[in-house]
Amino acid sequence: RRIMTKRILIAGGNSGIGKVTATQLSKDGFEVVIAGRPGEKTEEALREINVEAQIPVVSLDVDLASFASVRELAAAYKANYNGLDVLLNNAGVFTGGLGLTREGFEIQFGVNHLAHFLLTDLLLNELEKATAARVVTVTSMLHKKGVIDYDNLRGEKKYNSQAAYNRSKLANVMFGIELAERVKDRGITSNVLHPGAVQTDIARDMPWIVRKVLDLIFISPQKGALTNIMLASDPTVEGITGKYYNQCKLEEYANEANDPAARKRLWEMSEEVTKAP
Repeated sequence: RRIMTKRILIAGGNSGIGKVTATQLSKDGFEVVIAGRPGEKTEEALREINVEAQIPVVSLDVDLASFASVRELAAAYKANYNGLDVLLNNAGVFTGGLGLTREGFEIQFGVNHLAHFLLTDLLLNELEKATAARVVTVTSMLHKKGVIDYDNLRGEKKYNSQAAYNRSKLANVMFGIELAERVKDRGITSNVLHPGAVQTDIARDMPWIVRKVLDLIFISPQKGALTNIMLASDPTVEGITGKYYNQCKLEEYANEANDPAARKRLWEMSEEVTKAP
């Protein structure tokens, strides 16, 4: 039985596996905070999640395509709470065409990697206040096809949305593994996961026929959320860090993420571009 309430912040908790995760953990007694764009979708998600929540779930506003907005989210979190047990970097976008963040980065790399990198960095001190804090980052098995092209992070060269998505997911893994190394003496663990191929609205910008086909072959958000829930709350994974899970099972991640020099290069670039102007 949990003695004290644990607090989790879920980036992208208003739909898909984030919403299922928020629903289950709030039902289990976690104090859940979701972060997403303000609007009817988030309001509706809160109503649904709170039907069974032991502690009312609240939402903090964020637009992950803006570093300024990510900074405002971190500031709002710190103003309202003291300490954080679990940070779940769960938000994601997959786009059909080239889009850019406010700062001019290719949007999948900007939202899927850079926004979560910045949010984690800004909340490390809050995580340090907890005992056995956890950072959990959602990636994809497609990270194994990813290549970090440092000359194309703003989509300057030929653009391919799938290649850009794969790149962002490789960055998630490299970040999660490097973070595990960097915070191992601070009482914080960091793990990454592939939830399975899940029916979520990440493909909302794809043609409807593509979405229909995907719905037939993908698993439900309920199944997809199981690894999130396990890594955020299961006592048996406490203290485990620097690992990659594919649908709740340990698996090897891409070789690129095993290269400390490659991870360091990505980290330093991410730090450089996200630092306050």
